[in-house]
Amino acid sequence: MIKKAIIPAAGFGTRMLPYTKAVPKEMITLVDRPAIDYAIDEAVSAGIEEIILVTSKSKNLIEDYYDRYFELENALEKSGKKDALEEIVGLAGKCRIVSVRQKEQLGLGHAVYCAADLVGDEPFAVILPDDLFLATKPVLAQLKDAYEKNNGPVLAINEVPIEDTSKYGVVDIERDLGGSLFKLKSMVEKPKKNPPSNFAIVGRYILTRDILDELYKTSRGALGEIQLTDAINAVAKRKEVYGLAYEGRRFDCGSKIGYLEAVVNFTMQREDLRQDFIKIIEKIKK
Repeated sequence: MIKKAIIPAAGFGTRMLPYTKAVPKEMITLVDRPAIDYAIDEAVSAGIEEIILVTSKSKNLIEDYYDRYFELENALEKSGKKDALEEIVGLAGKCRIVSVRQKEQLGLGHAVYCAADLVGDEPFAVILPDDLFLATKPVLAQLKDAYEKNNGPVLAINEVPIEDTSKYGVVDIERDLGGSLFKLKSMVEKPKKNPPSNFAIVGRYILTRDILDELYKTSRGALGEIQLTDAINAVAKRKEVYGLAYEGRRFDCGSKIGYLEAVVNFTMQREDLRQDFIKIIEKIKK
C-alpha cells in the first residue's frame, strides 16, 4: 500500500513574481486556502498518511501553516468562533507532515531524491503542487488503483496541443492497454522538436525505490539539473512503466492565467460563494 507522498516545494516560483519574492508559490491563495492545501487534501483522500515536504530556507510559511497556533486557537475559543477553531486545529491533524531541505536548486529529480531516506523501500507518490485537479475521483487515487493492478510505476498523462509539448515531459507510448492505461517506452523532457507524442506528464506520479536508486546515479542534464524523467527512462528499459490518462480537469497554478482559471473554477465549487460569484461575473460581463 502506498502511504507516503513527496511534495517538492523548494522552487523559486519565478512565473508568479513579484508575489513569490516574499511568499512561497505553494501558499498562493485559492479563495481562502493555499494551493498546497488542495494537493494535500487530494493525497489524504487517496489514503496517503505521510507527506514529505521538500523545502528550502524561504519556505517556512508552509510548515507554519500546518503547525498549531495556540494563541489564535485561544482567541477563537474565547470569541465563540467554533467553526473557525475546528478548521485551523484540523490543519495540523490532516496527516503526518515532515520536511527535508533541498539545499541546492538542482531540479525535480534532485528534489525527489532528497526524500529518499524518509521513503525507504516503499512505493510512494510524488505530487507537484502547481498542478491542481477537479475530478470526481482524486487523480492520485486513480493512479494508486492503476499501480495496485499492475505493480509498476504510473505517471499521470494528458493530451496537450502539439505546439505546447516543449513545456512538458512527453511520453513515447509503446502500446494502449485499454481503460486509459498505456505502457510507456520512454519519455523526453521538454522536446524542442519532434515530440514522441502529444501526451504530457502532469504533476502526479506513483514511483518505486528503483527510481530513487537511478536518481542517485543520474548526472546533471539540461540547465545543470537532475531530471526525474532520466531516472524513469532508465527503469523503463528493464521493467514496465505506465501512463494513465486520468479523468478530471487540470489547472496550472504556476502560471498567472492558469491560476486565475483555477480561482474561478474552485470558487464555483463552493456552495457558500457560488451564487454571489456568478452575480459578480454577470456584472463584469455587462
